[in-house]
Amino acid sequence: MIKLIAGKKGTGKTKLLINAIHEAEQASNGNVVAIQIGSSLNIDIYHKVRLVNIEDYNIDNYDAMYGFIAGMLAGLATGFFHTFMGIPAILSGILTQLALYSINLKIMGKANQSINVDKYGLLISLRWVKEFALHNPIIMVILATAVVIGVLYWFFGTELGCGIRATGSNPAMSRAQGINTNFNIVLGLAVSNALVALSGALLSQYQGFADVGMGRGAIVIGLAAVIIGEAVFSRIFHNFALKLASVSIGAIIYYIVIQLVLTLGFDANLLKLLSASVVAVFLAVPYWKGKYFSKPVKKAKEDAKNA
Repeated sequence: MIKLIAGKKGTGKTKLLINAIHEAEQASNGNVVAIQIGSSLNIDIYHKVRLVNIEDYNIDNYDAMYGFIAGMLAGLATGFFHTFMGIPAILSGILTQLALYSINLKIMGKANQSINVDKYGLLISLRWVKEFALHNPIIMVILATAVVIGVLYWFFGTELGCGIRATGSNPAMSRAQGINTNFNIVLGLAVSNALVALSGALLSQYQGFADVGMGRGAIVIGLAAVIIGEAVFSRIFHNFALKLASVSIGAIIYYIVIQLVLTLGFDANLLKLLSASVVAVFLAVPYWKGKYFSKPVKKAKEDAKNA
């Protein structure tokens, strides 16, 4: 039995709702869901009755997509600073980050905002981690990663995607081939920032809150994922899709290393220092490999051929 009770304030909606709850409770052995549209219901009812204020309940599952679009706009702003205004790339990113801090505060209303799974229609949540279902966070992340890798693999195989890859590899040669490098830089920044924002939106939903400073230091984790994946799987994965997957695997390896170190009793206050050290070591591995572990005989043969 479902009853919808609506009306202006002071017209007796609460009394009618109480009567409807009692009638439904007798008919359904106490399993009642009472829905009130409007102000909160300040009455003490049996613990079996669950009250839901429909105005406070958000069933919108498009929040992650809104974050994706917002991130794309931020990437467009960074590309505009760099290409149109001539600001160096690193400074363009810093300017955008400073501006986004104020924008995030304005949207959130405060520095830290809770995201309750009972109040919002979330895609993933830490509460579902023990449930073997499609909305399990692990399953959702695997599916989302597979979809993103598939879309990127297709996109970078198109003429436009190849132009972006060429611009990143050799801008001067790309310009010589008639490629609009400024357009590709802006588009590449838009795509990358959109994916970062999508990841941040899903992370906020998973952990149950959003903090205005939660993105600080994320670049170190991103670098670690790329460098670890490249260092470990560069000789194994030759397909471009597998190389994209190696970034995700590198992020998993990074967090496993961090967790192991913390388990051994490392001071959690020094976690950022540990992260920077891990990234520095993996960045230095290719250099050390070429300088200290290369075979001198093979190198001498290559020098002889070049001569």
